[in-house]
Amino acid sequence: MLLGLFVATTVAAGAALATQAAEPAITSRAQIEEIVRDYILEHPEILPQAMERLQAKRVGAVIDSKRGEIETPFAGAWEGAQNGDIVLVEFFDYACGYCRASLPDITRLVGEDKKVKVVYRELPILSEESNAAAHVSLLAAERNLYMPFHKALYAAGQVTRETILKAAASVGIDRKAAEAAIADKRYAAEIEKNVRLAQALGASGTPTFVVGGQVLGGAVGYDGLKKAVAEERAKAKPAT
Repeated sequence: MLLGLFVATTVAAGAALATQAAEPAITSRAQIEEIVRDYILEHPEILPQAMERLQAKRVGAVIDSKRGEIETPFAGAWEGAQNGDIVLVEFFDYACGYCRASLPDITRLVGEDKKVKVVYRELPILSEESNAAAHVSLLAAERNLYMPFHKALYAAGQVTRETILKAAASVGIDRKAAEAAIADKRYAAEIEKNVRLAQALGASGTPTFVVGGQVLGGAVGYDGLKKAVAEERAKAKPAT
């Protein structure tokens, strides 16, 4: 991290080096480090910019190396265009109020943009009920009932064992099957994978969105999601 920051600030200090062309040549690392140090002290505002750029490059590298894992849904845990040109991924928790608040924004985006695919990744980090809900949600994904269950559970209010089971029943999953899913350890591997991916992306909570090479933290709203999609779509356009 420190080496990367040194490189970033060295670039930023290039102007300072250029102004010294008339002075004796700078030949040692110590001289360069002294100039960079002086420049940083004169322009401390570049530090947050350098750190932000360094973090963006790190996250971009993670996304590139794990894109398949991030953007490939578990069974039917997705909505929108099956072969969308842009994939929006949401790491979420059913007990997260900000995730609930983001649902109408995602629904609007999918309704208005017919080329977007939304992939949902379960990240139950808030409670045992979150974990139970994630298990039943993954069962619903296997039965092609993901979005009906997803919306029914959010509409049910507080996430409890009973609201989970009622939401499941409302979309055609009987109580016995839902209870078995909660106890089924085979869904734990998918959830653990999502946790590892979220950690690699530096996600600090839910919701966390991944849009192309961008990571957006929190309920960024419809405009924030739309802007990110538009930016990624613009990047993908061939140069004219």
